[in-house]
Amino acid sequence: MQTLKVELADRSYPIHIGRNLISDASLILPYLKRKHVAIVTNTTVAPLYLEQLSQSLQAAGVTVIAIILPDGEAYKNSTTLNTIYDTLLQNRCERSTTLIALGGGVIGDLTGYAAATYLRGVPFIQIPTTLLSQVDSSVGGKTGINHPLGKNMIGAFYQPQLVLADIDTLQTLPAREFSAGMAEVIKYGLIRDAEFFDWLELNMASLMQLDEDTLSYAIFRSCQNKADVVAKDEHEQGDRALLNLGHTFGHAIENAMGYGVWLHGEAVAAGSMLAADLSRRMGWLSESEVTRIQNSFVAADLPITAPKLGVERYLDLMGLDKKVENGKIRLILQQGIGKSVITSDYDAQKLKETLAL
Repeated sequence: MQTLKVELADRSYPIHIGRNLISDASLILPYLKRKHVAIVTNTTVAPLYLEQLSQSLQAAGVTVIAIILPDGEAYKNSTTLNTIYDTLLQNRCERSTTLIALGGGVIGDLTGYAAATYLRGVPFIQIPTTLLSQVDSSVGGKTGINHPLGKNMIGAFYQPQLVLADIDTLQTLPAREFSAGMAEVIKYGLIRDAEFFDWLELNMASLMQLDEDTLSYAIFRSCQNKADVVAKDEHEQGDRALLNLGHTFGHAIENAMGYGVWLHGEAVAAGSMLAADLSRRMGWLSESEVTRIQNSFVAADLPITAPKLGVERYLDLMGLDKKVENGKIRLILQQGIGKSVITSDYDAQKLKETLAL
């Protein structure tokens, strides 16, 4: 097992990365206020890992309540959130009850937001079971739900007590979901870690074959990058926004196509290619660098062409983004591989040319 820490003073917490962590209650017990937990999971993950986690906790004397939600981005909404609240209230859960998110990014975001708001705040633990959630959404305290008008527009910054990334869970992950997670892994190389991007180019085939050592390193290095950024800018007032490379375009794609039609990582990959194209038009990226970026997504079985929504539709949806400031869409663009910038100082005509592709 490898461990790193998200340094947030008295709210710091560890990220454990390794095998068979779900069965090890000793990793969780120190973070429980009392031996009473509610495990939030979904219909896909529950048959795979709920019993394993529940039994390990119950053997340690922990009372377990299970909340099983429908699976998919389409259910990341206020209706599903209320299902969590209903069960917590029906079971008279107190502030000392810990919520455990067992699943991917949707479960993590829903559980975290429920924890942030139930009784004005209860502890929660992240046990991410997808690559995307292990390297990105489980770390950093972003929680929330979607609204019909925009993705992740309702939520809170609320840090977990602990993150357990059990790489064994990736063996049951569908190939498409694994590829979606690779979009976020590649992102770290693109925005701030050129050396890691070089490593990914050399090791992509091993990663796609789920080689254990290669995978462990990629997850650790990704979490290291995320933890470093979050420690410096917890509430996204500055450089943390760089983690959203491709996301402003990507969220527009997810919204327009219908939540869940494009997986989040697929939309991020296509959105990152739009960002690369605009960066090239601005003279910040060379043709060869754009080709390297494209090849990395192709090697990870990710889309590199965004759907043709029309320029005005893109601009309308991109205007419903948390990074909009004074009515101006701010974008994360690249000034080289491993160097990114958040800016509203781009050529609007060039943006339209990119969106018209």
